[in-house]
Amino acid sequence: MTTTTAPSPTIGTVGLDAAPSWLSARLAEASHPDAVRAFEAARTTFISGRRIDMGALAGSLGVDRTSLFRWVGNRDALLGEVLWSLAIPTLVQAEHASSGLSGGERIAGILTHFVDDLITAEYFRHFLRREPARALRLLTTKESPIQRRYVATTEWLVRRELGDEPLGGAIDPAGLAYLLVRMSESFTYADLISGDAPSADRARVAFRLLLRVES
Repeated sequence: MTTTTAPSPTIGTVGLDAAPSWLSARLAEASHPDAVRAFEAARTTFISGRRIDMGALAGSLGVDRTSLFRWVGNRDALLGEVLWSLAIPTLVQAEHASSGLSGGERIAGILTHFVDDLITAEYFRHFLRREPARALRLLTTKESPIQRRYVATTEWLVRRELGDEPLGGAIDPAGLAYLLVRMSESFTYADLISGDAPSADRARVAFRLLLRVES
């Protein structure tokens, strides 16, 4: 009998594994080409800095809105998967940029790089300015899978770099991951939350303090 071993999770897969959605499952399957086609068109629209409008998207695909909703669900579901699809390569790039580090310093480096990329991605800032309430709901609450995926990814990093009892057992990996994600959100979306300027530098200081990384 031949046995197959499941591939090890990576920074780009652990989030989806932890918090799949109806649409993410459809996109991962080869049996839903229409869903993939609609998703890719929506992703292109988003990266161009334009609003994803379900009516316009359906028209560009040559179908009615009913068909589009049957393929990908509602607008929030589609936006959520577009946003996470863009977070994945950003996280992978952040990990590569921090490859020479280890432990808490590497976690801080990856998260700081991720925050900086989100702050400087012009198409992403266009979305935040255009739809601030929807953006915060999709990105920073459990109403969509994005925050759960980010927390799961960060917990995976914590366990990999600091083990199952980080900071001398002062906090569990899940709790530390949640705090790091909330910090990340606070500095990335500071303009929407408190009216302050988003800052990767201040995020870096906060990450290193929480992770007890010596300057």
